[in-house]
Amino acid sequence: MGITSITAPRHSQDASSNALAGSGRTAKFLWNAAGTFFLFLGIVGIAVPLLPTTPFLLLAASCYLRGSARMYKWLMTNKYFGEYLKDYRDGRGMPLKVKIGTVTLLWAVITFSAMFATSVMVIRIGMFVVATGVTIHIVTLKTKRDPDSV
Repeated sequence: MGITSITAPRHSQDASSNALAGSGRTAKFLWNAAGTFFLFLGIVGIAVPLLPTTPFLLLAASCYLRGSARMYKWLMTNKYFGEYLKDYRDGRGMPLKVKIGTVTLLWAVITFSAMFATSVMVIRIGMFVVATGVTIHIVTLKTKRDPDSV
């Protein structure tokens, strides 16, 4: 079930479906507020390995798409993560260097956190399970060819 499938039909007359349709100023404000919230979480996720960056940035883009064409364009053309979002959205993948760096940093931070930030075994196991899932996701993404390596 995609994001677009959860909005109510525009021909429905009750107040709740009109709000979900995203046609009013309040709805656009709420979409933009949600987009900004998810953007913030995505940025925080760059430094916090268990907070997933990509899904939050994709959610931000989805919200901005419904709330403001200007904000969506800004996000998708941002010099830090615009190309990354477009590549992910279009299925072009990640460069090998980025994959290696991401997985290396992920495991370094997870290992450090498991050793020094908690002594609870269940939390440690949970951290390694999440890290394994993220690693599998990154490794299975298509590897984008670096134009400089040709």
